[in-house]
Amino acid sequence: MTSARVLYLCHGHPALHPGGTEIFAHDLFSAMRASGQAEPFFLGCATRLHRPLRPGAVLQAIAPGGDEALLSVGRFDRLMLAQTELTAFAHAMSELLTSFKPDIVHLHHLSLVGLEALVLIRRHAPQARIVMTLHDYHLICANDGLMLTCPEGGPCRQPSSDACHRCLPETPATRHALRRLRLNNLLSLVDQFIAPSAFLRERYVDWGLGAERIQVIANAVPAEDAPIPSGGFRQRRTFGVFGNIAPHKGTLVALEAARRLAAAGVDFGLRIHGGLGFQPPEFRQAFAEALTAASPLATHRGPYQREELPALLAAVDWVVVPSVWWENQPLVILEAFRHGRPVICSDLGGMAEAVQAGRDGLHFRAGDAADLAEMMARAASDPDLWQDLHDRRPAVPTLEDAAQEHLALYQELMQRKDAA
Repeated sequence: MTSARVLYLCHGHPALHPGGTEIFAHDLFSAMRASGQAEPFFLGCATRLHRPLRPGAVLQAIAPGGDEALLSVGRFDRLMLAQTELTAFAHAMSELLTSFKPDIVHLHHLSLVGLEALVLIRRHAPQARIVMTLHDYHLICANDGLMLTCPEGGPCRQPSSDACHRCLPETPATRHALRRLRLNNLLSLVDQFIAPSAFLRERYVDWGLGAERIQVIANAVPAEDAPIPSGGFRQRRTFGVFGNIAPHKGTLVALEAARRLAAAGVDFGLRIHGGLGFQPPEFRQAFAEALTAASPLATHRGPYQREELPALLAAVDWVVVPSVWWENQPLVILEAFRHGRPVICSDLGGMAEAVQAGRDGLHFRAGDAADLAEMMARAASDPDLWQDLHDRRPAVPTLEDAAQEHLALYQELMQRKDAA
């Protein structure tokens, strides 16, 4: 294709906050740059929590190549997905859009970015086609995109202004209705949505986005030159949990399962890899107490850098993904399969779609520590099971695969624009 100028816009940068969305968005940018078939630019947002804001420098370079930058943002209305300090943001965005002249603007999240960005793109880069990847449920759910009811914590299957008011009673139902109207209006400016899983696509179709507007393109992870060895036939008793530690990630469920296994005298080990980030004191206390109750067979190894992940995966036999929310397509599942580690995950959402129970992994009832403990005990006692699941693990898309799929979509959108 003719080399397209692609602006990738994300709510963060993996150098400051290594979440799954930030990592994949930046990986896609890097793969696109390496392909030589596009001219990409990556723009991530940063707040005072990430780094001190620099007066007079709303746009800040973050990499020596000149094709990555940070956009400093101030206060943000998370309910309405709106910038509350719009002047500097709008000026910086209009300056970048006017100078870069993108053919494609690919948004990877609207948190910190805001719906106003869609209007600015249409105004200052009218030639650009707008693509948005739906990495989670933030557009549907004002409860931090978790689609969990409050205070019960169960999955929300029928969001509405009244249902949202019951979960978030401090916000009137009329305010939730206005949020939905605002979203309906401004999301009409998006030319194409992408969903990394069919499950997430279905949730957005149920919510009201047209099915024809959402294309499924799976997430991907870097190809490894030498996947970690399987280690031969032996007992497989070491489990690992990877990623940010938070209530919705089910870390406490995994620790309670570990406590139960320890009390039952099962020989195993559980390694928790990840940081607590900005979690509130009450959750930190609950995590510390759960870790103590499961010690010494369960240990917290702290946060890790991405380049450390292969070695950390090499030290475990099973990867546990105990999230209590629907997730989408967690990168850790793809990393586990890439490195030959079977997955034990909750039986819902994008996790259950990515892991086929009994074929390449195991499911347990989401939030049920006793059921997870039973699955872990089964896994620890049956090396044949590990080998069978290992041998049937699926192929994992590479970033090069993902770049080509995205390039094909960009080409189609540009041709559609030219024909209009």
